[in-house]
Amino acid sequence: MQKRKLGKSGLEVSALGLGCMGLSYAYGPATEKQEAITLIRKAYELGVTFFDTAEAYGPYENESLLGEALQPFRKEIVIATKFGFVDGVPSKGPDSRPETIRKHTEAALKRLKTDVIDLLYQHRIDPKVPIEEVAGTVKDLIKEGKVKYFGMSEAGATSIRRAHAVQPLAALQSEYSLWWREPEQEILPTLEELGIGFVPYSPLGKGFLTGAINANTQFAADDFRSQVPRLAGDNRTANLELVDVLGEIAKGLNASIAQIALAWLLAQKSWIVPIPGTTKLNRLEENMGAAALTLSAGDLKKITDAVNNIAVQGNRYPEQMQKMINR
Repeated sequence: MQKRKLGKSGLEVSALGLGCMGLSYAYGPATEKQEAITLIRKAYELGVTFFDTAEAYGPYENESLLGEALQPFRKEIVIATKFGFVDGVPSKGPDSRPETIRKHTEAALKRLKTDVIDLLYQHRIDPKVPIEEVAGTVKDLIKEGKVKYFGMSEAGATSIRRAHAVQPLAALQSEYSLWWREPEQEILPTLEELGIGFVPYSPLGKGFLTGAINANTQFAADDFRSQVPRLAGDNRTANLELVDVLGEIAKGLNASIAQIALAWLLAQKSWIVPIPGTTKLNRLEENMGAAALTLSAGDLKKITDAVNNIAVQGNRYPEQMQKMINR
């Protein structure tokens, strides 16, 4: 797989990473441990060198899973993890106090079975802690050799600039896909100006842009997608128009809908590195195949024009989760 550099940081990773959250958290029961390890190692065999986790995925379980799965080739890959919630539980609210950041980092190093975290993100802005204080703490951790690069997640342009002035950011991780294009308005121009890489999570719209979700799909009660407004009832039915349009384009290019969605993201900027997640080996292989798919200018225009004519219905998060995205 081709490599990409996250902005001007010098951090080089595979063009597509692996988002590992769903193996332990949010999408129903956790994947059986050995099955999850097999999938993670298969991703490495397919050329993935960028693996994403967080304290909140479990909490803590996903970091431990990656630590074990990635240990045989730790020196050849990049691990990103995140801090920022009370006890690692999002529903308890944000916590980015310096002592919390340090506590998480020390514990994460052990769970990940490593002596350094390649990329450490603040998971969400903590309005109680000045972002300069957060960036300064990570800067100290970098000086101490415990962290290599600093990142933020779902931060707005002002917070990005303030943090970057204290400790340069290697990457911002936020949602971005063919059905959530809000970052194009202010975030992408800011990142380009500052030389910061962009890591889109949910690049397949929480599975919607795979074509596997239809009007009859039933989500389990412990699958957070059961609470997502744009995946509910009439909203979902209306939004299937987007999948249908992408499906027709995909047929013409002998590709899957997921591959079209990922290839479109890769074509937006050379410093964009999507991190699709999955629990299935066949989906993993399908997703990673997108890195070899080149879309022509005509293809990109056709996709963009089609999407521009479709108004996606419903919010991307339920109200209580939306509140955690503090810009």
